[in-house]
Amino acid sequence: MTIKISIDASSGDLGVGATIMAGVKALKTFQDLYLYFVGSESAIQTEINQHPSSQKLSHRFSVIHASEVVAMNDSPASALRKKKDSSMRIAINLVKNSQVDACVSAGNTGALMAISRFVLKTIEGIDRPAIMGRMPTMTGHTHMLDLGANVDSKPESLVEFAIMGAMAVKHTENISAPTIGLLNIGEEEMKGSDKIKKTAKLLKDSTLNYVGFVEGDDIYKGSVDLVICDGFEGNIALKASEGVAMMMSYYLKQAFNRNIFTKIIAIIATPILKNFKSTLDPGKYNGASLLGLRGIVVKSHGGADVDSFFYAIEEAYLEAHAKITEKIASQISLELEKQ
Repeated sequence: MTIKISIDASSGDLGVGATIMAGVKALKTFQDLYLYFVGSESAIQTEINQHPSSQKLSHRFSVIHASEVVAMNDSPASALRKKKDSSMRIAINLVKNSQVDACVSAGNTGALMAISRFVLKTIEGIDRPAIMGRMPTMTGHTHMLDLGANVDSKPESLVEFAIMGAMAVKHTENISAPTIGLLNIGEEEMKGSDKIKKTAKLLKDSTLNYVGFVEGDDIYKGSVDLVICDGFEGNIALKASEGVAMMMSYYLKQAFNRNIFTKIIAIIATPILKNFKSTLDPGKYNGASLLGLRGIVVKSHGGADVDSFFYAIEEAYLEAHAKITEKIASQISLELEKQ
């Protein structure tokens, strides 16, 4: 089976300079992958011409011209109404028309969610789509949602997030029954808001592998496979973790550049430092899924370089192979029958 993915090639801070070469890397990695690069045809072709190796793969990708680009400062409403020939809109339309199995974009998050929801619609039984991403932990990584699509979500919506996330983790990570934790200010049952307590009860009554409350530090301990939270708290946790990673990198550089002796120590410790940087590199965890839509859409970080954008394509590839949309729809249907 060939997996087809549309790439919003003009999106992101680096544009075609990163998206095209990331796509070429993905084509070399996954032999059953076919890509549609959507954006300025001349810019895409110029980038491809600069890399002879990519031309050898020309039978496994196509270029679709788009006359417009959704800018990072465009409002979701403006992008939706006024830029119908944008690379983002066309890439998502390809998913709707079943020409591709998934779409990847590094564009404006609000616009991507708005256009995706308008074009693809939500799965029956899903009130709100949510953004799920991976977070580094002491044991590897965990998944977390919502990371910013929804603020002040109802308990029922949080349970929907848990169902969607569990299906995605189960079928892309090959974990039969992912453990699920609900983010709270403490592990004790009496702690938390009424909304959190009601959500916990609903999760206990579900068929999901819910293990209870988790605190902020549990995210990085890898205590559970999936952390559920409202988009407000999730986005704060995500940005805080990125900030901590940058701060640690900054202070390590400061410490090793202090004098000649610390510089010598840095040279000796180079293999360890490279491994440390690789483990905490946010780009390695790039690729957030917009779950709950009738189609697969993956959001890349706007500043993604070639390697980072590759990971976003990889996430879309894995979800397409696992037919995540169908799996989520089936599970939601089962949960609705129980009610």
